Amino acid sequence: MSDAALRAVADAARSHRARLVALLAARSRDLAGAEDAVAEALRQALEAWPARGVPDRPAAWLMTAAKRAQGQARARMATASRALPALALVTDEAAEEPDAWPDHRLGLMFACTHPAIDPATQTPLMLQAVLGLSAERIASAFLMSPAAMGQRLARAKQRLREAGARFERPDPADVAPHLGQVMECILAAAALGWESVPGSDPGRADLAQEAVFLAETLADLTPGEPEPQALLAQLLYVRAREGARRAGYVPLTEQDTRLWDKTLIVRADLALAAAGERAQARGRLGRFQCEAAIQAVHCERSRTGRVNHVALETLHDALARLCPSTGATVAAAAVALERRGPLAAMARLADLGPEADSFQPYWALLAEIRLRAGHSAEAQAALTRALGLTEDPGLRVWLSARMASLMP
Repeated sequence: MSDAALRAVADAARSHRARLVALLAARSRDLAGAEDAVAEALRQALEAWPARGVPDRPAAWLMTAAKRAQGQARARMATASRALPALALVTDEAAEEPDAWPDHRLGLMFACTHPAIDPATQTPLMLQAVLGLSAERIASAFLMSPAAMGQRLARAKQRLREAGARFERPDPADVAPHLGQVMECILAAAALGWESVPGSDPGRADLAQEAVFLAETLADLTPGEPEPQALLAQLLYVRAREGARRAGYVPLTEQDTRLWDKTLIVRADLALAAAGERAQARGRLGRFQCEAAIQAVHCERSRTGRVNHVALETLHDALARLCPSTGATVAAAAVALERRGPLAAMARLADLGPEADSFQPYWALLAEIRLRAGHSAEAQAALTRALGLTEDPGLRVWLSARMASLMP
């Protein structure tokens, strides 16, 4: 089998699969059927292209094959007379190049966050619908059995059919109110990749890369919106530092900046600048812009050799006002500790409620605050609590070593 042909099929799948699925789903209101049709087209390509050569217009070839597969599937489920309209779709636009296809990928992303879908299933559904990841691969990332994940995804697609979900590109006025849900799904996928450790399932680690692809797609599909560009910048900044933590958990401030990917940092800088231009035009600052700017300040250490704590404190204060949360407060307190000491950090934590008791970063930070205040016994107690709330193996190793260093 020709390696060149196999690469051509893989490239075509990566470049055109999501647009084909979105297009067929928009017409049929059947996401599962659209996915099956595109999968069948790719299967046929794997058989035909090595034997006959890669077609001059691979995308058009896949379009024709997918529509034919969809039409045949509908014909098998209906009477001949009722199937004729579906079969007629086979020739409609079959020869068009991708630039001429209606682009419904944004609609596909929004459909994955439809109210009929359980929020816990929205991110897995997007990973499968938009990226084509298998239920097995998604299951490993979400620590579920493949069978359970497969059933969850199948039920979600059935609910979309029953709800009459639309897959067409939404009107501009309908984008902003629901954009946050789509970005949260992408961020959740990235977080799973960030949490992976050396030796873990490679499919889980790859989710960070796939999330970048989703963010790039979303940013391209929403011109004028600042937050998707900012999300892309945030993901790129974090991914740029991946090389510094391959040996296990390493705190951001202790990472060797020589191991950071400077090319990804430049890409992130450009995305953040684009987000800033869009935000200025709209006259508003968003959560993802704040978060990306915080990451930018940290990554600036690779050029200056120091962390600008004044800028970090300003940005964390802004983020805490925009999106008040336990995580935002703890992060702001960590910056206050570095800039103004233990008393200032404790003052930032004073307003936290009981939800902090089960938040691992709170206890890890509290241990550091107590240690710097000279209370080593209290620091050990806080580290013990942090360890009890930690499942990440790399972080457990680091916390254990930190605790050992405090032992007399």
